[in-house]
Formats: sequence, structure tokens, C-alpha cells
Amino acid sequence: MRRRCTRCQTVYEGDARFCPRDGNPLVDVEGGAPAKKSGSSDPEVSGTLVRAAVKRNQGQRSNDAATLKNQIIDGRYQVLRRLGEGGMAYVYLARELSTGTSVAVKVLTPKLLADNTALQRLRREAGLAMRLNHPNVCNILRLGETEGGLIYLVMPYLNGELLSDREAKVGPMSLEVAIPFLTQMCDGLHHAHGFNIVHRDLKPENVMIVMDGDSEFAVVMDFGLAKSRGSAAMKKLTATGIVLGTPEFMSPEQVRGKDIDARSDVYSVAILAFEMFTGKLPFEGRSAQEMMIARLRGTPTPLSKHRPDLPLQLEQVLNKAMEVNPDARHATAKDFGAALAGLV
Repeated sequence: MRRRCTRCQTVYEGDARFCPRDGNPLVDVEGGAPAKKSGSSDPEVSGTLVRAAVKRNQGQRSNDAATLKNQIIDGRYQVLRRLGEGGMAYVYLARELSTGTSVAVKVLTPKLLADNTALQRLRREAGLAMRLNHPNVCNILRLGETEGGLIYLVMPYLNGELLSDREAKVGPMSLEVAIPFLTQMCDGLHHAHGFNIVHRDLKPENVMIVMDGDSEFAVVMDFGLAKSRGSAAMKKLTATGIVLGTPEFMSPEQVRGKDIDARSDVYSVAILAFEMFTGKLPFEGRSAQEMMIARLRGTPTPLSKHRPDLPLQLEQVLNKAMEVNPDARHATAKDFGAALAGLV
């Protein structure tokens, strides 16, 4: 069987359903360009082929996804234990049998397997994140599908703790502790923005503080809601009225369901930074909806109200990043990071 990618037009032999280069669906073709085998030496292709699923009922899929401990996926990954569970996926710690390397395997929640939008989003996540290569970004190593019809992503396993857990443990952070993490996040995001990729769901739960000997650094994770600007498919998925992201950290333009760019991520990092320094959010409300309205109508709570010990320049830098009008913010994540770095 020969199938062609609907985006890059590469033709493949076999039963693959998704393009290993960019995660887009494959369509049946007659003839075409020379096919690339699943064992291609191309580093962007090798090890990413997705096999056709063996059909099973939803109940069986659910059991499989929730109980993968000690199982071997595709003869490649031995599942060791579950790391967590979210709205879209189960996440497991696994060992790559050929190398002994620890990896994280993210398995799509079975109830979403029948959701074509969710599948498009997952394929998009893989296609985008495979292009990223930066120490402050968690990339995707492989997109696959098990014999039981479970779609999964393989990512590097990061040894550390979530920023949200660190905040809960230590409380408000000092300038010297928080600024390096924030500038590293900005560095990683600037790399992604260079590929026209906007994260659009930045929050403490999507940042890992990784331990490397005696030092630590921040890694931005989970580009599951990431958007490649100019993508026609994404415009369909984020039509007016369909808002993706975490309400407490959304930019005003994202709240309105408008087009976003890198400056939306700058806004979200500023809210995240405010929380790191104070343990609170800069916009108040009795619900997420009220806080969204506050971001559209008002100004953030002064940082000095909660942390008078911090320099006024920090408040000014954060307020600039949280301007309602994107044109008034720092133009890039790199600029925002540089402004923060200048404070220590």
C-alpha cells in the first residue's frame, strides 16, 4: 500500500496512517514519488512510523490505556509506572529497550480517540514539537500507535519537579531564584516562536524545573495546544468562540478568541512570573470568568502590594508584558527575558 502525506507530499509504503515528519494524515495514492521505508536512515523519519490500529471496542481501549504498567509498547518501550493523568492523556515512565534510556510516554485518553479534533491536535503537537531543539523546551521523539489502537507520544524523561509543585513547596520566590527560571522559559519560547509556534497554554503545570547535578533549569513542556501561525487547519480548530488554553493565564486576545502571536506567550509568562513572586494572580475575581473579564477591563494588581521588597523596575517590566494591547508589550520573548535578566 502506498500513501502520501497531505502536507509534505512524501509517499510511504506500508500501513502508516500519519506522516512521521509532520504528523499529518496520509491518503492512499496510485504511483507517486519513490516511497520511503519505515527503516529510513533519515533522522526525521526513522523511528516515527505509525502503524494502522487493530480495531477494539472503547472499553478495551480504556482498560489498556489505564493499565500499561510492566507492558512493552511496540517492542520498544517497557512501561515502568504511571507519572500522571490529565484531560488528554495518561503519562508513563518507560525504558527504551534498545538503549536503556528513560523516556516519558504520553498515551491519548481513550475517550478522545473518537474525537477527530483531539486527534488532529495530537498529530499537530507531534509535528510541531519534533522540529524543536532547545535545552529549555521538551521536544517529541516519536509519534506511534499500538496494536490495540492507542496513540502515543514519546518524550525525553525530565528528572525534576513541576513549577507548580515548587511554588507550593517554597512559596513566593526571591528575585535571584525566579529570574533565571523566567529567562530560560523566554529562551525556550523564543526558539519555538522562531518556527512560528505559539505555546498558548503556559502555566506552572507546564514548566518543569529540571535537576542537573547541583544546578537547576526550567523546561517548557506540553505544546499540546501549540499553534503554528498561518495554519489553515488551526483556524478551523480555533474558530471564533472556541477558546483553547488555561483561563487564568490567557492573554486578552486569547480570551476574545482572536488571532494570537508570540506576544500572547509573553503575556502568559508575565502572569506566571507574578505568581512566582507573590503566590497570587495579578487579576482578581471570584471565578475564572471574572478574572478573564478583569484582564479585558482593568490593570493588574501592583506587584508592590504583595512584595514591597522587590524593585519597582520589576513591576514595570511585568506591567509592560501584561499590557492589554499586544503592540505595547515586549515585542519578543527574547526582549522580555532580557528585561528580566537586567534586574539581577
